[in-house]
Amino acid sequence: MEKIVISEGPEETMALAMDLARRLGEGEVVALVGELGTGKTTFVKGLARSFFIPEEILSPSFLLARTYRGQRILHHIDLYRVRTIEELEEVGLTALLPPEEGVTAVEWADRLPRAIPKNAVWVYFEHAGGDRRKITIRR
Repeated sequence: MEKIVISEGPEETMALAMDLARRLGEGEVVALVGELGTGKTTFVKGLARSFFIPEEILSPSFLLARTYRGQRILHHIDLYRVRTIEELEEVGLTALLPPEEGVTAVEWADRLPRAIPKNAVWVYFEHAGGDRRKITIRR
C-alpha cells in the first residue's frame, strides 16, 4: 500500500501521523526518511499525541533514543549518528527493532536500513515549498 499526501503544515503532518497510529499494532516499527527539517520529529509528535503521551517530544539526536509512556508506549530512535548495526547492539537499541511492546519510530532509518524490520511502515518526507511537505507512506 502506498499513500501520498501533501501536508500544508505541521498540524496536518501530525494529523496524518495520528491517523497512522490508530492502525499500528504492538511491536510495529515506523521508519522515517527525509532531509533535516522535513517533518520527521513533527510526525513522531503526532504519533505521541495519538498515544496520549503528555511529555514534549524532542529529537533524540544526542541520546539516540527516548521512550515515552501514555496509553501506549512510543520508542523514538534517531540513527543520524549511528553507522553500524554493531553500534546499535552495543547500546541495546536492536531490542526495539521491533519492540516487545509499543511502537518504535526511527528517524533517519535510511542510514541503516538493514536494522529495520522488513514489515516496517516507511514514511518519506520531502520539502514541497514553504511549510508544505510531500509525505509518502509505504506499508
